[in-house]
Amino acid sequence: MPAERIRSTTVMAIRHGNGVVMAADGQVTMGQTVVKSGANKLRRLYQGQVLAGFAGATADAFTLFERLEGKLETYAGNLTRAAVELAKDWRTDKVLRRLEALLLAADRQTLLIISGSGDVIDPEEGVAAIGSGGPFALAAARALIKNTSLSPEEIVKEAMRIAADICVYTNHEVRLESL
Repeated sequence: MPAERIRSTTVMAIRHGNGVVMAADGQVTMGQTVVKSGANKLRRLYQGQVLAGFAGATADAFTLFERLEGKLETYAGNLTRAAVELAKDWRTDKVLRRLEALLLAADRQTLLIISGSGDVIDPEEGVAAIGSGGPFALAAARALIKNTSLSPEEIVKEAMRIAADICVYTNHEVRLESL
């Protein structure tokens, strides 16, 4: 019997000025069952200078966090170079290419979406979101950025609330990190 696929989540980030705010919900599901509501899907990497969040299978995400940390060490904290090298490995390595996850990574100057198909995307407007609730959070954040004077932290919180109200694989147990 095949294992049930672990469904996605919502992770989002806004880069502003010389900083970044990243948030993720805490829900973990297997099939149609919520198995945990307070998971931490965010990590601080490279001496606390890089934030990373994942959407996808948890074990795969831990592997990718470790690989990204190693690349950051190799390239002296250069997030763009580390992300490109990780994406190349992820796409070409027989074991890594089976991993099912997306990463969102950011430091004070850079915000990137990293995928196993070799994509390293620097999103427009300094805002990005991944996971099943990502499109909802992204749309909400873009609207709030253009039409309110809310702080980046407030925008992230509100966008995550909206995503959780819409996406069944996203809950309201949100963790927020900032640089």
